Formats: sequence, structure tokens, C-alpha cells
Amino acid sequence: MRFLRRNAATEAPVTESTAEAADSTTSVGKGRPTPKRREAQGRRTGPVPPPPRTQREAFKRMRGNKVSKEERRAAAVERRQRMMAGEDKYLLPRDRGPVKAYIRDLVDSRRNLMGLFMPLAILVFVALLTPSLAVQRYATLATTFMLIAMVIEGIVLGRLVTKRVRAKFPTEPIKGLSIGWYSFIRASQIRKLRVPKPHVKPGDAIK
Repeated sequence: MRFLRRNAATEAPVTESTAEAADSTTSVGKGRPTPKRREAQGRRTGPVPPPPRTQREAFKRMRGNKVSKEERRAAAVERRQRMMAGEDKYLLPRDRGPVKAYIRDLVDSRRNLMGLFMPLAILVFVALLTPSLAVQRYATLATTFMLIAMVIEGIVLGRLVTKRVRAKFPTEPIKGLSIGWYSFIRASQIRKLRVPKPHVKPGDAIK
């Protein structure tokens, strides 16, 4: 009991000055609530514009902030036209550069048997649907000879184009396999469906 009394006696009495000091320490801080994310963004971007007074004004503001479908469609058509025209900026990465443009001109200036690859594939598909075994047999035989001829023509074309490209661009790193495959893919497409469109006619001299 004496021990408890001594502790009570040694404790400092709580006065008004100590209470005020405690209150001041607990209130130390930023002294304001944390602003919300929307309010912080509004302060950074500037004052919020007043709300639209009419429906027409709201529609104009919405159109000004958002691209319409017609504008997106027009932009897509323009990109397509420029890509078909051969503008390097709008081409796919595999078609960019003066080397690829020269390869396309070399391929487009020739009449290739490989251009019949897609019509031949359609013809074979139709022949396989016919009930006549003779038609299927002749179609398969003709397709086999055509594919062999196309493969031979593709190899010859790849070597020819690679030789011309190396002579035209002696400082460029030319890979024969890559050039040959690009030439084969270009030549095997129908001329009207080639992207970009051919800039030369069959028989034109390419220097």
C-alpha cells in the first residue's frame, strides 16, 4: 500500500497547460482532409467547364472530344489508298524500303506462271467435289505438273531477282533466301490483288 501511495504522489498532476499541450500535439498535421482523386485532377487540368445549357451544346461538345465513325472510316480509307499507292510510311514493315520496292517492280514487270496458283487451287477444289473419278484424276495430274512448274519458276525467279538486287544495291545486306521467298509470294498473287498495286506493266524494262 505504501508503494502505491508513493507512485501516486510522484505522478505529476494533470493541469490545464499540459492538456492544451497534448491537444496541440495531436492536432499537428496538414489540418485538412485528403483531396479526392477527381478534385486533384481538376486542379491540375484547370477549372472545370460549366455544364452545357442545351442538348445541342452537349452534342457539339461530345463531337469535339470524340472522333466520329465517319472520320475514322475516312482515315482508314485514306491509309488504305496510300498503302496501295506504295507510300513507304503506310506500308507493312515487310514491304518497306527501296529494296522491296525494286523487287516488286522486277516481279510485276514479268508474266509469271505462279500468278495462276490461286485460280488453280480453286479449280482443284471444284474438281474434287465432282462425282466423276476421271475429272478428279485429270485435275490432280494437271495440278501436279503445274505445281512442279511453279516451283521451278519460283527458284529461277528468286535467283534472278537476287542477282539484280545485289547489283542494284551493293552496300545493302542481301539474303538470297529472304529475297527469293518475297519474290515468290509476290508472283503467286493475282496481279489485281497485289498490295501495294503494281507501278509497272508486264514487259517494262526495269533498271
